[in-house]
Amino acid sequence: MKIYHSLDDFVRLNYAVVTSGTFDGVHLGHQKILQRLHEIARKNNGESVVITFWPHPRLILKPADISLKLINTFEEKAELLRQQNVNHLIRIPFTKEFSQISSQEFITNILVKTIGTKKLVIGYDHRFGKNREGSFEQLKLNGPTYGFDVEEIPQQDIDHVAVSSSKIRTALEHGDIDTATHFLGRRYSLSGRIIKGDKLGRVLGFPTANIDPDSHDKLVPVEGIYAVKVIHDRQEYGGMLYIGNRPTVGGTRRSIEVNIFQFNKEIYGESLTVFFIKLIRSDSKFGDLESLKKQLYLDKVEALKVLESQ
Repeated sequence: MKIYHSLDDFVRLNYAVVTSGTFDGVHLGHQKILQRLHEIARKNNGESVVITFWPHPRLILKPADISLKLINTFEEKAELLRQQNVNHLIRIPFTKEFSQISSQEFITNILVKTIGTKKLVIGYDHRFGKNREGSFEQLKLNGPTYGFDVEEIPQQDIDHVAVSSSKIRTALEHGDIDTATHFLGRRYSLSGRIIKGDKLGRVLGFPTANIDPDSHDKLVPVEGIYAVKVIHDRQEYGGMLYIGNRPTVGGTRRSIEVNIFQFNKEIYGESLTVFFIKLIRSDSKFGDLESLKKQLYLDKVEALKVLESQ
């Protein structure tokens, strides 16, 4: 898959099969669109093109609203799109200026002149252009003039799993890992670099690696203890992950730290990825460290049970 960080770098194709959108999560609904894109491109000896926008439009259009957290970093999204057999990924830098482009300009200058679109595949209720004015109907009207066909993935093709990026975010924010996993078609993951903590976990007998996420726009699930799988240096381990402000010791800042089972390496400055399997319990304040230590032992027993059942 070729990645373009500017439309200026793209060379017009003979037969481009195109879709566009933010594709946050590359979830099961998105995958239906991408599978159809691949089918049409293969049948017509064409090439598939995904147009996506980065940063996420809402982060630019509503900068004061800090509630939106993303399911994927751009790098994660790109890798997921590659796995869906996309040939070309165009990353359009989303700015306030770009948001003023009319839907007609988008069709004429980007879809037709720059890319050479012959077939456009979109999800139901797809909107584009200034104030989201562009629609499926407008694309259908423009198709004969500019020589492209448009296909809309019907609503019922997606609704049987009722999947959307917002529903996945809500599930993660409530610790409903099963629902998020089902809608994504894979485990939700969080990657980051290991930074130094105060080594309280080591004192308690449960040493942890403190994770600084690769992107602070990425969604971190609700506070609590999770059973997780950990990938470090291409090796997989079981573990339990803590998200919270450590109320037992009067903490005030959120910490993300993982106790990796059967692991005793020093990995400060290195990167790892955790995959969320199940929320074991919510974060709690304990009367003393001994009580916390006893609970952590029980948490590990439960985490091992969960991991063994996978």
